[in-house]
Amino acid sequence: MDESVIASFWGPVTSTTELCEANYTHSSYIAEFYNTISNVPCILLALIGIANAVRQGFEKRFTVLHLSNMILAIGNMLFHATLQLILQQSDETPMVWEILLYMYVLYSPDWHYRSTMPTFLVLYGASFAALHFFFRFGVMFKLHYIGLSLICLPRMYKYYIQIKDRAAKRIAKLYVMTILLASVCWVVDRAFCKKMTGWYINPQGHALWHVLMGFNSYFANTFLMFCRAQQLGWDPCIGRLFGFLPYVKICKPKKKD
Repeated sequence: MDESVIASFWGPVTSTTELCEANYTHSSYIAEFYNTISNVPCILLALIGIANAVRQGFEKRFTVLHLSNMILAIGNMLFHATLQLILQQSDETPMVWEILLYMYVLYSPDWHYRSTMPTFLVLYGASFAALHFFFRFGVMFKLHYIGLSLICLPRMYKYYIQIKDRAAKRIAKLYVMTILLASVCWVVDRAFCKKMTGWYINPQGHALWHVLMGFNSYFANTFLMFCRAQQLGWDPCIGRLFGFLPYVKICKPKKKD
């Protein structure tokens, strides 16, 4: 990275990770400008998700799920704006907490000993946070996160094959499409950084990763909300906000116990 940039408000870079974007080129308060502002769509989508989850009367876990997406995006903004190690961990640790929450949402409906699952996940998340703070995992953090994510895939696929609604299936396909496109952007940004820094326009692959993953999280949450509504016998359907953004709405009155 070119260090001949304007003065940094936050001091020297202490993070162990820097992406393919020149530091402090737009402001002395924002280290990686595009990697910072690219989290805004995720925050807006999370707010839309929270509003819908509350309005439609979904269980609190879905409100918390959207809220976790927002917290992660804010932590990511703080990290990329400052490139400080402590804020790097405020980005990475919530990533693990978020995936543990997805595991709970996915597997808790069929878990016979329901009190044990949240207890285990909370203890696991707290233990990881402490270990990551002291040992500052690098490659192991990435492998650990990928491993946790893979645990979620079988249940997501099970839900996909069980759902018959075409609109809901399209949301699941959008989930897959966005994560694949985001992964390509991330890999290209990492693998060809030296070449791209010489281009007149940097495509900002990591910023695109943020935007796509914001939509990816929203699509995942929306699909899971639809599946849960069907499990509860609520007769859900898919609406379109602004004519294009899918959301779950209850088409018929909820069945009373």
